[in-house]
Amino acid sequence: MNLMSNELFKAVRYALYAGTTAVVGLSAAPVLAQDESSQQLETITVTGSNIRRVDIETSNPVVTIDRAAIEKTGKLTLGDLVQSLPAVTGPNTNPQVNNSGGSGFSSIGLRGLGSPRTLVLINGHRFLSGDPNAIPANMVERIEVLTSGASAVYGSDAIAGVVNFILRSDYQGAEFALDYGISDKDDGESQGYSFTFGHSTDRGSIMGGINYKKIDGVLSGHRDFSANAVSRLGSTSSPIGTFVGGSPASPYGRIRVPEEFRDTYDCTFIARNPEASGLNVETDYHCYVNANDLYNYATVNLIMTPQERTGLFLNGNYKLTDNVEAYLSVLSNKTSASFQLAPAVYGAVYGAVVSADSYYNPFGVEFSPSVGDDFRARLESLGNRAAANGTANNQVSTGFRGSFDVWNDYQWNWELGYDYGHVHQSTKTLGLPGLGALNQGTGPSFLDEVTGEVVCGTPDDPIANCTPFNPFNLQDPNTVAALLASQQIGVSQFFQIQKVKRFDLNGGLFELPGGTVQLALGVSKRDEYINSNVDTSLLIDFNGNCALGSQCASALQGGYDVKEAYAELFIPIVKDIPFLHALNLTLGDRYSKFSSFGSTNNTKIALEWRPIEDLLLRGTVAEVFRAPTIGNIFSGAGSDAPRISRDPCDYSGTGTNPNAGHPGCVGVPSTGPFQNEAVQSGSQLNAIASGSAFAGFPIGPESGKSFDFGVVYDPNWLEGLSVSADMWRLYLNNNITNIGAQSVIDLCFAGQTEYCSLIRRFQSGNGAGQIQTLLEPTGNLGRVDVEGVDFALNYRLPEFSFGRFNVALNATYLSKYDLQTAPGLGDANTVYHYSGHFMGFGSAQAAACPGAGGGVCLFPRWRAQSSIGWQMGAFDATWNMRYIGGFRMGSPSPSQDTHPYGTGNASLDGLYTDYGSTTYHDIQFGYNIEPINTRVDLGVNNVGDKQPPFLYANNTLNANTDPSNFDLMGRYYFGRVTVKF
Repeated sequence: MNLMSNELFKAVRYALYAGTTAVVGLSAAPVLAQDESSQQLETITVTGSNIRRVDIETSNPVVTIDRAAIEKTGKLTLGDLVQSLPAVTGPNTNPQVNNSGGSGFSSIGLRGLGSPRTLVLINGHRFLSGDPNAIPANMVERIEVLTSGASAVYGSDAIAGVVNFILRSDYQGAEFALDYGISDKDDGESQGYSFTFGHSTDRGSIMGGINYKKIDGVLSGHRDFSANAVSRLGSTSSPIGTFVGGSPASPYGRIRVPEEFRDTYDCTFIARNPEASGLNVETDYHCYVNANDLYNYATVNLIMTPQERTGLFLNGNYKLTDNVEAYLSVLSNKTSASFQLAPAVYGAVYGAVVSADSYYNPFGVEFSPSVGDDFRARLESLGNRAAANGTANNQVSTGFRGSFDVWNDYQWNWELGYDYGHVHQSTKTLGLPGLGALNQGTGPSFLDEVTGEVVCGTPDDPIANCTPFNPFNLQDPNTVAALLASQQIGVSQFFQIQKVKRFDLNGGLFELPGGTVQLALGVSKRDEYINSNVDTSLLIDFNGNCALGSQCASALQGGYDVKEAYAELFIPIVKDIPFLHALNLTLGDRYSKFSSFGSTNNTKIALEWRPIEDLLLRGTVAEVFRAPTIGNIFSGAGSDAPRISRDPCDYSGTGTNPNAGHPGCVGVPSTGPFQNEAVQSGSQLNAIASGSAFAGFPIGPESGKSFDFGVVYDPNWLEGLSVSADMWRLYLNNNITNIGAQSVIDLCFAGQTEYCSLIRRFQSGNGAGQIQTLLEPTGNLGRVDVEGVDFALNYRLPEFSFGRFNVALNATYLSKYDLQTAPGLGDANTVYHYSGHFMGFGSAQAAACPGAGGGVCLFPRWRAQSSIGWQMGAFDATWNMRYIGGFRMGSPSPSQDTHPYGTGNASLDGLYTDYGSTTYHDIQFGYNIEPINTRVDLGVNNVGDKQPPFLYANNTLNANTDPSNFDLMGRYYFGRVTVKF
């Protein structure tokens, strides 16, 4: 039999829900017909459950972005649209993030836990790439966002919640749309088109379309806030104050003064004078001064990734019999995108070797990765570093579904399906030197007195087919020629495949006073495989270098399979008695067996109680987990450049260093003072990040619990109003994380001696004891505890003579976000309090931040969205507001207002900078030209041209601000014309 609702108010609530829950641009949806003779509603499955019900408001807190909101938005991508939701916070990647957004990818991380802990679905099934930008916007009916843990329903990764893209179906007709946008700075131009068609009969339907989008890149130098890499704020070093700078690797170099020349230069580093040859130590160099010699790399970086994407989709279903239907869904997307960085850095720390016997080496000492004497310089002659990415996403879902009646005429629904996902990405890396050829040219060389030319080798053993050059004068024509000749293009290929076989069954069992008890069952088998290959020129060595000097990577090959079974039981205990208008209980359990680590079992219990018709009290307690990914396990070595704030090997005395004999201090001088220069100057280390297998570390799943308790009020006395509040908490143990440089050092000195072998120091030279390279493995370490409150208000006002209004508000308050880096390990365990704080690039807090990938972390306590929509006849308008609460950026150092490199620890006492809140206003106007079936939308995002907060050196790599949370484009105009046939 068909499940029915015997309460008409649920139909009204559904109509209101359909029209008002999309905060990102409300639409005036028609109310469902209220014919009292027909009160049966079709059952549906809402994200967060496998049970089919007529109720929209359940124990699961779900936010919906409907079709009208998608059509009206001026957001450049679907990822931008979802990332604007208040529940999405923290370091999410998007095309504004230059250093990791170069593929055009957007990530979605609910609750600030990063995208690995948010599951992305299409029609309730796993979407392999997880990139919302790869989904053609014209194929999406709505987006449902579940903000509660759901591992018992969906398995791994559904820790913070689920984002489910529901595709359009049963469409009749055709439509064509053109869109265009441009910033008020006359850049960031976007243009696109889409075509959608559909046809339905009583036996089935077919729907398909194409989507094209092109977005131009925008340089950091085109915005005042990002044009310069600001080096310090409140600096106590020379010179004092704020100055523009950036990287110590300038075109004229930075050379550590060898011991033999310390009397010549009363400083640690020198730089070549611009017009000098570099061959005379006495006259060609000057002491390196930050204010004059730092290189401003920000100008040529990007704040918008140039990208071009084309998407195709096809949805179809056909009834084979009255009770059996075949279906097919196909999605294909191709994206071309690129990132751009300042010219490559050349130097000893990056694999360059300059022989002490080189004719062009006036210092007479060797510079190499194995010796502490260092030099580095910027290779402007090779142009900017860039990577061109081509990504293909393909997703196919097909199968059969149907229904049958069992005892007492209960209807059961079944589905037998197969999902296939495939991702291929090809990357070409440009602007990098070939170190093999360069190191030959900086080997031993001499001046041939007969020819007057410099020759590789020695007089007794000259080397043929070798061109010597001056590594300390990169502007010398011979050096430029050698650099250009060495330039290579690095190519990498990435393939990922997912195959899922599944069977689902659900239906009614028997009656209770509250209704029909329902059961959902299912089994599945999922196989995943990754194969990533890189050119030998990009393969990283254990010193963190490769033949092309930087952008080093490693091959990755591996896979796993998982077999799963789930059960979900819905028990309507009682209804329609005083103070028990409805009382429902849901129990869920999912068993997962992974070939990579073993098995896990996760359960949930959810309760819904309506003491009266208008009021819903709900609560869910669920176990959650995340399995280690293929990359977590099998990733090889990859370049990293972290910063550290302390080194236990440091010693200021003149006697015996008490830690010199520690296994973490191998190479540190046994007597006299020692200072880690990376700590002293805030400079970056040379590090290697890798998977657990490469480092020989065991790894297993992370696990925890999710709690959600809320109230929903839909008063009958004020039709159209719905308000809700949900208190939530989520904690995780044994976090899967890349164990950062500072944690490796701290754990080594906390008695975890297996970490000491990951620290390699120079054994000789002026840099003896300095960290040469450090291995950052992936493993299980740390505990996260996050909690907060979600608020929502939706109100559709009565219709007036001057139109109909909708008002909506969604807000999230993040009351707590704590991370223990190493629970139970004494001094190695640090508690970071992220809520309401910004953690700068290179800081230990940012390195440990879930989902940050070593970047920056910002978790405002408040994030909110509000919307006022108006419709009158063929006209409509929307005013959207996006609110990001204030935050604190701080330092434990009383000598500085804000630490120059963002290493301030918000859990310690110190001085802080408080930033106020940021509010963006977006407006949209629409007009339906009904005689020609045409709709025109015009709008402006960021009407007030609100600029992002200026965070100084805390994120110079990405525009001196936080591109994950704030708008970098400024005021942006957009328009769209849609024609229906």
